[in-house]
Amino acid sequence: MSIVTRFAPSPTGYLHLGHAFSALMAWRRAREAGGRFLLRLEDIDPGRCRPAFAEAIQEDLHWFGLDWDGSVRVQSEHLSDYAAVLDDLARRGLVYPCFCTRADIAREIGESMAAPHAPDGGSVYPGTCRLLSADARAARIAAGDRFARRLDIRRAATEPLRFIEEGVGAVLCDPAGFGDVVLARMDAPASYHLCVAHDDALQGVTLVTRGNDLRPATHIHRLLQALMGWPVPAYAHHRLLTDASGRRLAKRDRAATLRDLRATGIAPADLRRRLETDSA
Repeated sequence: MSIVTRFAPSPTGYLHLGHAFSALMAWRRAREAGGRFLLRLEDIDPGRCRPAFAEAIQEDLHWFGLDWDGSVRVQSEHLSDYAAVLDDLARRGLVYPCFCTRADIAREIGESMAAPHAPDGGSVYPGTCRLLSADARAARIAAGDRFARRLDIRRAATEPLRFIEEGVGAVLCDPAGFGDVVLARMDAPASYHLCVAHDDALQGVTLVTRGNDLRPATHIHRLLQALMGWPVPAYAHHRLLTDASGRRLAKRDRAATLRDLRATGIAPADLRRRLETDSA
């Protein structure tokens, strides 16, 4: 089976070294195996994503010397695909509307003496709206109340699941530890979890290479794969690049971008060699 990898950034800013490292890992794995490397733009969040950044991502990757196979999949152009998945899950009683605001959830968690935390460190939704009757939900929807759509983990996670992590082997999943995750909001018609799992299956991705910070999310993605009958790729989560103080490179911390580095006159080949040395 031919290897297929992908790089899937969100166009919420310019690419920094951490992005370049992740893209290089995926590109190199595909090219060394004679496989395919895909580029996908995860632009579902309309409040943060910008067309200018989407264009800049492709320009920066070209400058960096990375090419990709086929056309770029732009998630915002395929909202009907994700809506169909949500509708399927809803018909099976696996998704319910949640009317809680972030403030409501924070208050309820704050009042709990032992609020659990998900494997990724976030707070677990207490399941308030899961307990609403069908009539109560219908009344609130008819009244125009805003709502998110959550996956009912108790109904969905009914059998043991595993995924293969390179260098580790089979990993037992614990999707229930995340609670009832959001699969869609009124302002974002599909969540990261749903879109990633759907697109990896649709595009035939066989190896997902991404940062260690996303390793916990694999438990949810594996569950969605099982629920929808999608193929299961292998995973290779790599270390995160850090600055001199040991802090992870991030857009919010104004990490140096590829555009900043370009302005210094560095050659793309030299930058690739530097990152390849870091990965050794």
